Amino acid sequence: MVELSVCIGSSCHLKGSYNIIQLFQQLIEENRLHDRVDFKANFCMRECQGTGVAVSVNGTAYHIQQETAREFFKDTIMPLTV
Repeated sequence: MVELSVCIGSSCHLKGSYNIIQLFQQLIEENRLHDRVDFKANFCMRECQGTGVAVSVNGTAYHIQQETAREFFKDTIMPLTV
């Protein structure tokens, strides 16, 4: 099971976390990954120094932009679900 979290703290909210959450939910549905991805939003992940929205995958922190979120999901999340 892949543990995927997106920060929804004020800094990440301003950077577009809501849009990333919507996209990830859509991609999880499209790829039928409900049983392989534990997806949730966290209030603050204490990763505010990054340039993008803080995202955690199995405990590893990433900072992603809205424009690259789909590619991030494809390249980082999808391989872990196989």
